[in-house]
Amino acid sequence: GRPGACYIYGMAEAEKTSEPKPLMEAVRAARIDAAERSGVVVDLRDAELARLELLNDALDPLFKEIPASIELFDRGVSRGDTPRLWIDAIAHVVMGRDKRIYRFVQDTRFGRTVLAESYEVPAIVQAVTNYVARRLVERERALADDASSNQVVARRAAELDRRKRRWGTVRTFLLGLI
Repeated sequence: GRPGACYIYGMAEAEKTSEPKPLMEAVRAARIDAAERSGVVVDLRDAELARLELLNDALDPLFKEIPASIELFDRGVSRGDTPRLWIDAIAHVVMGRDKRIYRFVQDTRFGRTVLAESYEVPAIVQAVTNYVARRLVERERALADDASSNQVVARRAAELDRRKRRWGTVRTFLLGLI
């Protein structure tokens, strides 16, 4: 019956019922905590990665809504010289110069375009949501155009087949006359 014994017993029970957390998740949580406590972090790359992973986690509900059959988006954090959170092949989030501002950019044939910039995760989540919605609409339109162009091709093929049959009939008639 000591209160301390109950607390330790309770902790032991909680540890038995929950799975142990892997080391990588604990390191990630420590990075996020360090990034949230202070804007000035000794290792800037770790701060960038932690902030991008925080944003990545905030985007989970959005990407869970996208059907698995749509393979348009390939989200993930790249850990190069400049860490980036990729949304798809042409859009990503990168940290600004001060390592605290999120910059959502898209690569175009005319260069890189900044789609959104904010210190706040919800603002960037909203910008990414709008971007994903636009990309899904573009995909639907492209598929609709493909379907209509397939119908045109099918009509042309049917017309070509009718012409061949007509000429075949004419040839047979002419051979019959000869």
